[in-house]
Amino acid sequence: MRRLCGVVYYWFRCTKSRGLDVVKVGELSIELEGRPLVEGQARGPLLKLARPISFWGGVDPVSGLIVDPRHPEFDLCITGTVLLIPGAVGSSSSSAILLELLREGTAPAAILMGKADAILALGSIVGLELGYASIPILEVTRTDIARFPDRADVCIEAQGRITVT
Repeated sequence: MRRLCGVVYYWFRCTKSRGLDVVKVGELSIELEGRPLVEGQARGPLLKLARPISFWGGVDPVSGLIVDPRHPEFDLCITGTVLLIPGAVGSSSSSAILLELLREGTAPAAILMGKADAILALGSIVGLELGYASIPILEVTRTDIARFPDRADVCIEAQGRITVT
């Protein structure tokens, strides 16, 4: 812990590729525990979706954009975000689309879900086996979903620890 100009900073390892990162703890800092479906570490801006999404037909794997015109977050980009979704909709093709997102480099940094989806987790696991970066996927409670503020910075550490600033 270090205090600079009246603001407390905590130093901790967040991602292997970035080394030590600084998380600013100001007026709002939330620590949560998620249930890891796929373990890993990630950090990124939060993209909180109002409704579940179908990756098949709902997300363009080349651009990372939400392309379902009926979805409230239509035309937003999921690339590099910590994607917070109430759940996934669709068939077993979600894992294939997640794998395509990994291959194209347009995948989210992590996925937080209100309801666990083994099919979506399978896409991240297969991607890891094929040599792509792992996408941590965690299940969080519905109560915790409501606690996530829009446009927050989210850091996910091993074992399901989530820090929201």
